[in-house]
Amino acid sequence: MTRRIAFQGEPGSYSHQACREARPEFEPLPCPTFEDAMEAVRSGAADLGMIAVENSTYGRVQDVYHLLPESGLHIIDETFVRVHVNLLGLPGTNPSDIKLVRAMSVLLGQARGFVRDHGLTTVNWSDNAAAARSVKEEGNPQIGAFASELAGEIFGLDVLARHIEDHKLNTTRFLIMAREADYTRRADKMVTAFMFRVRNLPAALYKAMGGFATNGVNMTKLESYMVDGVFTATQFYADIEGHPDDENVRRALDELGYFTEMVEILGVYPADPRRT
Repeated sequence: MTRRIAFQGEPGSYSHQACREARPEFEPLPCPTFEDAMEAVRSGAADLGMIAVENSTYGRVQDVYHLLPESGLHIIDETFVRVHVNLLGLPGTNPSDIKLVRAMSVLLGQARGFVRDHGLTTVNWSDNAAAARSVKEEGNPQIGAFASELAGEIFGLDVLARHIEDHKLNTTRFLIMAREADYTRRADKMVTAFMFRVRNLPAALYKAMGGFATNGVNMTKLESYMVDGVFTATQFYADIEGHPDDENVRRALDELGYFTEMVEILGVYPADPRRT
């Protein structure tokens, strides 16, 4: 039976690349939105979901942290993908012929130097792979796309300029999600991801965080956002190093419970070797 992994975007996107690198034995299933990718996993149309959450240059992927607690899915793994931005064009095109380039705003922001140095006009596109496909379909040698080499391979475009990103360590982090949780200790270095909402008490967040400091638990991520557009209802997403069965992690989570009205474990998974 074919196992599938859902991702947001079109064939040739960086999420597609992440699927090929991290789960090559799964058939990639493209989905228009993150919600669609998560629903594909929930419904059984896919076994796993590959969800982009942050980029080392651009920052977090908007809206994903809102979707995670409502998805009903569990984080079972993470993977880091080195994002190389490439200028793609029609076969035989000279790089100097390109006057306009299409890509998602996220990717355009990762190659500002190249855009400036070459005097290019930029156009935001819904998806980087879709931008590459549009270049092929329109057949205009003055229009190019920023995308992956995989997109060029799929749509029959030439790589006119390779690895043009501003930051040479440009990396996107993806979460791999499944219908069932897996809390088994599958590596020496584990990560625990959870959501929490602090009580309406003075210095509640400070006190909630104190338990991690006093118990020597390293918190690698803390994201905040409003819930339902209400300023007083702030929810937090956190990643910590360790497993809930570790004594220091257990104590820290117990202390967190005193100052919160909700704590929900979203996943326990091995740390990617490229995590720093």
